[in-house]
Amino acid sequence: MIPDRIERVLDLAHPPSKVWAAITTAEGLGTWFGKQASIDLRPGGAARLWWPDNSVDLRVERVDEPSVFAFTWPIDGLPADDPRRTYVEFTLEPAGAGTRLTVVETGFAQAPDGTAYRGNSDGWGRELAELVEYLDAA
Repeated sequence: MIPDRIERVLDLAHPPSKVWAAITTAEGLGTWFGKQASIDLRPGGAARLWWPDNSVDLRVERVDEPSVFAFTWPIDGLPADDPRRTYVEFTLEPAGAGTRLTVVETGFAQAPDGTAYRGNSDGWGRELAELVEYLDAA
């Protein structure tokens, strides 16, 4: 059985407003999560992340500033026109002078095998490390 949920929790030494900007703006996303990004920050809005060798389209699902941001995106390995998507939710909570960030991605049980789960599980480790570097450098 394929696990359906990836969850990562980070305690960041930055206020929620700074973390929010890093995860919800084209400048932020295009620096730590991709090489370039665009985002229409409203439920139903379109977003896109670009890397040197590919891009991915996202659909903004939830915007509750400054505490919850969520999107859906395609399941890696499925055809581009496949309607199945996973749901990614970022939850920000004040934690002293910093922020506790919880990232949850669900929907992997729809996938035909565990490849997307394994790839995204590893990927979130790398991407969130880049988020920390981005926040610490800013």
